[in-house]
Amino acid sequence: MDAWLPLIFMGLMALAMLVYVVLDGYDLGVGMLVPFADNPGKDRMVASIGPFWDANETWLVLGVGLLLVAFPVAHGVILGALYLPVLVMLLGLILRGVAFDFRAKAHDEHRVLWNAAFSVGSLAAALAQGYMVGRYVVGFETGVGPTLFAIFIGLCLAAGYTLLGATWLLLKMEGPLVRQAAGWGWWALWLTGLGIAAVSVATPFVSPRIFEKWFALPNFFLLMPVPLLTAGLFALCESHLRRIRRGGKGRDWVPFAAAIGMFVLAFSGLAYSVYPYLVIDRIEFWDAAAAPGSLKIILVGALVTLPMIIGYTIFAYRVFWGRSTELSYE
Repeated sequence: MDAWLPLIFMGLMALAMLVYVVLDGYDLGVGMLVPFADNPGKDRMVASIGPFWDANETWLVLGVGLLLVAFPVAHGVILGALYLPVLVMLLGLILRGVAFDFRAKAHDEHRVLWNAAFSVGSLAAALAQGYMVGRYVVGFETGVGPTLFAIFIGLCLAAGYTLLGATWLLLKMEGPLVRQAAGWGWWALWLTGLGIAAVSVATPFVSPRIFEKWFALPNFFLLMPVPLLTAGLFALCESHLRRIRRGGKGRDWVPFAAAIGMFVLAFSGLAYSVYPYLVIDRIEFWDAAAAPGSLKIILVGALVTLPMIIGYTIFAYRVFWGRSTELSYE
C-alpha cells in the first residue's frame, strides 16, 4: 500500500488540476469576453457563471493543497520558480472576485469600472496560468527563448479559456449573443490549436527521454490516436462554430464538448510526457512524496473532502442548468 500512495496522490492532483482548467477555464473565458457585449449582454453573461465560479476555484485550492502536503519538495521547487506569475494569478483572482460582487451593487455609472476590473482580473489570471504552463514545459529554463515561449503559451491558454467561455455561452444564451459567442469562439479556437501544437512540439525536444517515449516504435503508432483525435475535435468544433456564427443550425453542446475533449487530450499527453517526474527530468514524484504515514493521514482527509466537492459541484450544475435569465439588481 505504501508504495502506491505517491501514485494515488499524483492521480488526485492531476484530476483536480484538469477539472479546474475546464471549469474555472470557462468562467475566466466569460470574464474576458464581457467587454465585447452590450450592457444587457454583460449582465446575462455574468449571470451564466454566477452560481458556479466560486465552486470552480475550489479545484485549484485542492490541487495546490495536494502538491503542498503530498509532494513538499516539488512544491518548493515549482512555486519557487513561479513566484511572480503565481502572485499575478492570485491578484487577478482576487480582483475578479471583488469586481463580481461589487458590480451587482454599483450604480450604473460605476458598473463600467467594475466590469473592466472583472475582465482585467480574468485576463491576468489566465495569462499567468498559461505563462506558468510554458515555464513548466521548458523545465523552468531561463533565457530569452524559454521566456518568449512561456509568454506565447500564456496567450494561447487565455485563448483556450476564451474558447471554453464562448462555447459555454452557446449553452446558456439566447438571441444575438449566441452568434456573437460562436464568432468569439471561432477566433479563439485557432490560437488554442496553435498553443496545443506548440506544447506538443516543444515537449519532446526539451528532453531526450520524452522524445523517446513518443517517437520510439511501437509507441509512435500506439500514441497516434491522441493527435488524430485532437485534430478531429478541432475540426468538429470549428465546423459547428462557423455554422452557428453564420446563422446556421448547429448543436449548442457540441463545441463545448469538443473544446473540453481537446483540453483533456492535451493534458493527458503532457501528463504522459512528464511521468514519472513532477519537474521534468529533475524530481520524480516517488522521491518528492512525503512520508507514508503522513500520506495515509492526508489520504483520509482527501477521501472525505473529494466526494463532498464532487457532490456539491454536481448539485450546483443540476440546479442551475438551463438558459440564463436577466439579472435583477433590486
